[in-house]
Amino acid sequence: MQESKLNNYLLLHFIVFIWGFTAILGALISIDAIPLVFFRMALAVFFIVLYFLIKKKKFSLDAKGVAKFLITGIIIALHWIFFFKAIKLSNVSVALVTMSTGAFFTSLLEPFFFKRKIKTIEILLGLFVIVGLYIIFNFENEYKLGIIYALIASFLGSLFAVLNGLFIKTYQAEKISLYQLFFGTLFVAMYILCTSSFTMAFFKLSNLDWLYLFILSSVCTAYAFIASVKVMKYISPYTVMLTVNLEPIYAIVLAVLIFGEKEQMSNTFYIGAFIVLFVVLLNGVIKNGVNLKHKFTQSLNRKK
Repeated sequence: MQESKLNNYLLLHFIVFIWGFTAILGALISIDAIPLVFFRMALAVFFIVLYFLIKKKKFSLDAKGVAKFLITGIIIALHWIFFFKAIKLSNVSVALVTMSTGAFFTSLLEPFFFKRKIKTIEILLGLFVIVGLYIIFNFENEYKLGIIYALIASFLGSLFAVLNGLFIKTYQAEKISLYQLFFGTLFVAMYILCTSSFTMAFFKLSNLDWLYLFILSSVCTAYAFIASVKVMKYISPYTVMLTVNLEPIYAIVLAVLIFGEKEQMSNTFYIGAFIVLFVVLLNGVIKNGVNLKHKFTQSLNRKK
């Protein structure tokens, strides 16, 4: 039992490492963000369809599900477009630290969708995140547009996660992912079609780009999603959340090793980055403490 838990914990770290590597691949792939997202989503749909066929899963979906996944498919497509644009306009370190603001955006969106009050501690922590971002934004002038795009991507990612928190109560995670990726692919394809960008040249990529796209869509998208669902059956949400918060750290270390001087930032950037990442981790610790206290109280009440 202990060995199984350890294996799943190691698998979780591997998944988070893969997610961090997504940003690296985004920087390595030479094509623009929009075609990059199109190829990523289209190939990921192909791999997940293969998974459905192998596992003999049903593809059926009700009309309400179609509407829900159409909207969220567009949201996740836009999220990735802005995310990869942010990487290409700044670098991996700047984009991922800015993306860490997702916890703050989620704390503002959750009360609206889940009908709960906004917690004062979440607003206070959010203000500290803004301070960290201000430090980065104020001293890294050449990356301002990249930071703005990363903030948009962060908000869209948080909105996507909150909506999926509602959908998971009704639909299977694999089905949600398949149809969101499918509708996201259609959305990006229609945009490319309207701009007359679907030409022979569009599909003429270098062998290296095709290799990176294959890894991005199969390992970093299709596999990582299915594996993360499996892991969450054995590991507590708190452990998952804290481990996922290590993604920017893994990615920044990888970026420095791979890209060298391009990822070397000023001391003020690292001060701002430390504030943002520290607040994100602190938010997880505080929320887990509250949840544990609530569960402990419930347990005592049942025994009485």
